[in-house]
Amino acid sequence: MKALNAFAGSLLLISQIYCSPVFSQESIQEKAKKIHFEIYTIDSHNDTPMSFGDPEFNMGQKHDYKNGGSRMDFPRMKEGGLDGAFFAVFTGQGPLTDEGRLNAYKRTKSTFDNIYKTAALHAELAGIALTPQDGYRLDKEGKLSMFIGVENGYPIGLDITRVQEFYNLGTRYITLCHSKNNDICDSSTDKTGPLHNGLSDFGKQVVAEMNRLGIMVDVSHMSDKSFADVIAASKTPVIASHSCARALCDNPRNMYDDMLVKLAQNGGVIQMCILSAYVKNPEPNPARDSAEALLRQKFGDWSKLSPEDQKAARAEYSSVRKKFPERLATVSDMVDHIDHIVKVAGIDHVGVGTDFDGGGGLADCTDASQMGNITLELVKRGYSKKDIAKIWSGNLFRVLKEVENYASKQKK
Repeated sequence: MKALNAFAGSLLLISQIYCSPVFSQESIQEKAKKIHFEIYTIDSHNDTPMSFGDPEFNMGQKHDYKNGGSRMDFPRMKEGGLDGAFFAVFTGQGPLTDEGRLNAYKRTKSTFDNIYKTAALHAELAGIALTPQDGYRLDKEGKLSMFIGVENGYPIGLDITRVQEFYNLGTRYITLCHSKNNDICDSSTDKTGPLHNGLSDFGKQVVAEMNRLGIMVDVSHMSDKSFADVIAASKTPVIASHSCARALCDNPRNMYDDMLVKLAQNGGVIQMCILSAYVKNPEPNPARDSAEALLRQKFGDWSKLSPEDQKAARAEYSSVRKKFPERLATVSDMVDHIDHIVKVAGIDHVGVGTDFDGGGGLADCTDASQMGNITLELVKRGYSKKDIAKIWSGNLFRVLKEVENYASKQKK
């Protein structure tokens, strides 16, 4: 009888151990880690190339963002299980003049050069990727993938041939505008109001040329009317490379539910941005707001700053943000957006675009080393490995393949 009681006691102990919250939590973490490192993961947007022209910045070294470093580098991509990323060729919006357009074009060409120099300098760690197949090949070689996107169509100017030039340089998406209106379309955040009432006639030519060549049309940053016009004009699925759901965070950079539905009907994908102010309405921080307003007044038009002045501006902004920290949204807040988008648009139409080094970063996903925390939260909420793979690369790569296929048919 004592033996039977002892056996029963052992069974009870084993049951308690395996059913305890600690054991269950550890199992979820291990499952998430396994999934995260088995699937192909891609971030559809970061602004790290703004640092590539700085001779003191080494993409092959691990940096500390808390001390003025970037949030993205090759060591932290490896550490965080991030297999590839779209590195943005970003140009701030300047005046719609011949001089302004030419200066923007020159800056854009310089950023392209810096991306290729960075890839060549670290050829043992990463390579330029143009297609999903390139991404998978580089992954098998143990290397990271550097895809390229142009953020802001401003440097196209009024010269349609530059679209092909940027394609030839490796561009696989173009964000048609940034924070202000340009020659292509109206921005969602230009305080002067609409310039074209959506997509301009030249903008329609740009969209058609992107379709013809095989460049994804990126609708992030544009006004709601511009978005509607792009959906009507594009012959291929479009992307929002770094945007969120406006139903959860009322920011003009985010998308209303009816826009999400139209995006899904178009076959496109919205890549969840982890810039905190787009994820959750920020708490009031008047001291920080005042300090940043003074910096904007001090440095003025970003597009007119020299590389040295841009570096100084980034350092001062970093100092202000360190002095007046904001309460950041969390990965859980971000996955709330994914849940909402899946409910409204479907699992095939959502991905991840961090906007690292362009403002992106959450309380528990501060840099590329912590990307696994997103997968962990998805696992906690019951997403399958198949669905997580779609979110991390499958949906975006599907769109890129469809865009490529359409272009190849036009070239025959």
